[in-house]
Amino acid sequence: MTDPNILSTRRDGVLALELSRRDKKNAITTGMYAALAQAFELASTDDEVAVVLLRGQPDLFTAGNDLADFLSPAARETPAAHQFLRAISRFPKPIVAAVGGPAIGIGTTMLLHCDFVIVAEGARLQLPFVQLGLCPEAGSSLLLPQMAGHRLAAELMLLGEPFDAIKARDAGIVTAIVPESELLAHAQSLAERLARQPRDAMLTTKALLKRPLGRTVTEAMEEEFPHFERLLATDEARAIFQAFLKKRSSAR
Repeated sequence: MTDPNILSTRRDGVLALELSRRDKKNAITTGMYAALAQAFELASTDDEVAVVLLRGQPDLFTAGNDLADFLSPAARETPAAHQFLRAISRFPKPIVAAVGGPAIGIGTTMLLHCDFVIVAEGARLQLPFVQLGLCPEAGSSLLLPQMAGHRLAAELMLLGEPFDAIKARDAGIVTAIVPESELLAHAQSLAERLARQPRDAMLTTKALLKRPLGRTVTEAMEEEFPHFERLLATDEARAIFQAFLKKRSSAR
């Protein structure tokens, strides 16, 4: 499946997948999730792809879910976001993420499944699930406490406030912080360097690194999904989303 808001390019063994919906702050729709899921699934067995680079633009990663699309009946019937999260969590090859500007909600939790996360100095990450009347997803309820420790994970998840690149590095989410002007070149260079590594050795090493977590991450995601769907259907969450959409509409 293709989507005009997911741009795909290949170079030197690197498959770059770009979120490209700037007029909506790269908010992710059902179609975008489906395209990303398929891209990861196909790349997992494509010998021409050694590494995936997941990126937005230097000043914008993603505002998270497109709420209007996310609340539609069609999206609930076909949870493409779940398909994408399963695909990225199981992907056997290295994933490099390049993050500039805002990375909200799933824009942050998807990073927990990447092997290298390069962020621009001005990046702002956020996990606003509780503020929206929801719970974490993408296995983040397991992964973030392991990376950051319980107290920092609780701060980031329970308060849901935006946090900067330095705090993201303190939480174990970030590999390197670079100037915005160098973000994409730095991430591309790193991805190409990985693509030149001995393939079998690299894939075996990633599998070994993820082996203790593989089953428990899947279990965590499968446990989170029904809670997320239940909370999404509550009056409280619906009221929050409708207020957000009304506020955004009136600001235009």
